Amino acid sequence: MQSLVIVESPAKAKTIKKYLGPGYEVKASMGHVRDLYSSKLSVDVKNDFEPNYTVIKGKEKLLSELRDLAAKSDKVYLATDPDREGEAISWHLATLLNLDLNQRNRVKFNEINKKSVLAGMADPSKIDVDLVNAQQARRILDRLVGYRLSPFISQKIRRGLSAGRVQSVALRLIVDREEEIKKFVPEEYWTIDAVLSAPPSKKQFKAAFTGDQNGKIKLESEQDTNKILKRLEGAEYIVAEIKKGVRKKQPSPPFNTSSLQQEASRQLGFTAKRTMKVAQELYEGMEVEGVGAVGLITYMRTDSLRISEEARADANRLIASKYGEKYLPEKPRYFKSRASAQDGHEAIRPSNVNITPEAVKSSLTPEQYKLYSLIWRRFIASLMSNCVQDTVKTEIHAVQNGDASSYCVFNVSGYTVRFDGYSVLYDNSEDEEEKSASLSELTEGAALKLKDLAHEQHFTQPPQRYTEASLIKTLEETGVGRPSTYATILSTILDRSYVERESKKTLKPTELGTAITGLLKDKFPKIVNTKFTAGMEADLDKIEAGGYDYVKMLHNFYDEFETDLQKAKSSMEGVKISLEEDKTDVPCEKCGANMVVKMSRYGKFLACPNYPECKFTKPFVTKTEGNCPVCGGEMIGKKSKKGHEFFGCSNYPKCTFMTWDKPVSERCPDCGKTLFRSRSGVIKCLAENCGYETKSKGKKSDE
Repeated sequence: MQSLVIVESPAKAKTIKKYLGPGYEVKASMGHVRDLYSSKLSVDVKNDFEPNYTVIKGKEKLLSELRDLAAKSDKVYLATDPDREGEAISWHLATLLNLDLNQRNRVKFNEINKKSVLAGMADPSKIDVDLVNAQQARRILDRLVGYRLSPFISQKIRRGLSAGRVQSVALRLIVDREEEIKKFVPEEYWTIDAVLSAPPSKKQFKAAFTGDQNGKIKLESEQDTNKILKRLEGAEYIVAEIKKGVRKKQPSPPFNTSSLQQEASRQLGFTAKRTMKVAQELYEGMEVEGVGAVGLITYMRTDSLRISEEARADANRLIASKYGEKYLPEKPRYFKSRASAQDGHEAIRPSNVNITPEAVKSSLTPEQYKLYSLIWRRFIASLMSNCVQDTVKTEIHAVQNGDASSYCVFNVSGYTVRFDGYSVLYDNSEDEEEKSASLSELTEGAALKLKDLAHEQHFTQPPQRYTEASLIKTLEETGVGRPSTYATILSTILDRSYVERESKKTLKPTELGTAITGLLKDKFPKIVNTKFTAGMEADLDKIEAGGYDYVKMLHNFYDEFETDLQKAKSSMEGVKISLEEDKTDVPCEKCGANMVVKMSRYGKFLACPNYPECKFTKPFVTKTEGNCPVCGGEMIGKKSKKGHEFFGCSNYPKCTFMTWDKPVSERCPDCGKTLFRSRSGVIKCLAENCGYETKSKGKKSDE
């Protein structure tokens, strides 16, 4: 007889099977096998929020196979991911397979390598019911909010909308930031910069005006600036004071989930969703040339900055051999996790530091290699010596007519690197301070030569819109959600068009997102309150620790929430919020009224606003730039059954021209017809027998 090991993914199953060998059957549950019914609330509110679970559609055959294997096996081990979701999956599997919940059959792997897998199998534990209850509480909370609140906002704004417990807070942050930007009143200020050199050296540096002998001066107008410029006419520039120092810069800690998402966004341009997908692949394992099947990183859903002493020792040996003993710090460096961090797992690190990014590059996809390289470099650098910099701050006096009692002050600072330390591998610097060797050559009392004196008008800038990275950082700092949920939150508000990306990175709320937030702030202020939502996260942590009854927590939330919902329904009876983006200038072909955009389960359509008196509708089309290269008709945007955008002629079915390439405003220089841009960025003419193609306007690709 053999033992059955159930994991979540086929990739993980394949890797673990190689470590366990004969006598073990390793199967994947493909994620959750049981969940709340999707078609109804599936929570008995009157019976202490008893959940009503069902086998997920499409998982029946898999579950039947697992039951057969379990019945034939001497032992069944549940080795799903080591977090709340993984614990809940194991609990559901145990229930469906009729396993004893008191049996020690729960196995956890923080990393997928032979040593960790064998150690985990040798020391199984019971399913942690407190962890399961914390997951159930979150799932029920989210279902209660989603199923009770979504129909209300759909009725009041637009059909098919959703409101989530955490996504609504994230959306509010983005909407509030946009309001700050709109209300921002810029203030004028001016700067004066002197470009100087210290003869005989020809090296130039820039010093900024900061004040005069009486203290700092803020230049708020051109008039203020001209007064200073008058004082600087014919002035001599003298080095008045030099302050030298030494700065030791520590490396950043190894990654946890949120910092990995932030840094992958900043350095690699990855979305949070893409980062977590690739990290999951690296954790679950793959075939690596010369190594075999191996998981390359530790578990990627973690709040902790803790690392094992074994991993520390391995990294220290690598640093000493690769870079030298001087790149090891005098004392071991330990990083402190946030107070609210869950410390069940280590920080994200390579499972084997000796597997360098270069060694596995040929075995990984480009995005897997980029993310693994980022994780590997950050972890190794976190244990290396400080970067030591020699700093210099210089004060320069501009003296007019030799009067040393009256002068203008200019300041400049810079640094040189004495010892690169960790920065030889991973530079976490975002300093705007100038890296300048020329300043170290200055001496007090030296006369400087003025090369240029520039003055410029500026205006204070409004707060920046959130990026994925900065929003994740804010969510973490405010305690809203968990790092493992951030990718899903961002995907949801983007996919539902509550938020859109500006310039590929910044997040801007749509009119729809703004309207939803306004309604929730007015009628359900707690739902979109960061402190309230963070408090709920803290309650979930207490449930996980066994210190709070999850049914009591659900009552505390739901009783007040339901009261607010009934008040909102009563106060807004008959009220419908109108959006400008839903209005069009397309006249109704029956009564002449301007039609409005409506939503159905199949997408957008145009409807007469005088319904039910007038029931005329027509398809919603998006007009694009350019014309059909076949018949000259308008090109319109359409959606495929899978939601992918394509473009077709408005004269369909008379003209059947359609393409995935997007029409652009430019015309073909050869035939004069509309040009199209492919998904790879190539601009080309699709007119028959033309063949014009270019990657930059006016230049053929074969030239």
